[in-house]
Amino acid sequence: MKVLYKVLAYLIAAEVAVQAMAVVFADAGMGKWVEQGGVLDKAVMESDAPPFPEVVGLMVHGMNGIMVIPVVALLLLVSSFFTKIPGAVKAAGLVLLLVVLQVSLGILGHDIPGLGALHGLNALLLFSAAVYAARRDRAAAVTTPARPDVRVGSAG
Repeated sequence: MKVLYKVLAYLIAAEVAVQAMAVVFADAGMGKWVEQGGVLDKAVMESDAPPFPEVVGLMVHGMNGIMVIPVVALLLLVSSFFTKIPGAVKAAGLVLLLVVLQVSLGILGHDIPGLGALHGLNALLLFSAAVYAARRDRAAAVTTPARPDVRVGSAG
């Protein structure tokens, strides 16, 4: 179970990196499209035809953030109950809490654009919490070194 827990925690960190890559890929594609004369307006937003190929980054960002990461975070929390790593449940609970906050900020950011800044900041917190959770077993493995068996007064 320790391996599953660790893999799930690192997977969440990797998914956060994928999220950043996907949204910047889409943003860069949109910037190139606009520089070439594309106009982003309501008609384009409501159109079924993708205006530029990199728009797939927005789709990946949305589906990954709404479906994949929350499921992995729930699996991490469930696995944390069965692993013997000290603090695993607390770390997994923190990851899940940050995921719920991240999804909420992402959804609300469409109505309140200022929340986009918090969405980005929370992504960094989520990444850090996921790496922290994955490394919990290392923290538990660090113990004081055993004292060598030294015999005092035995000169031979």
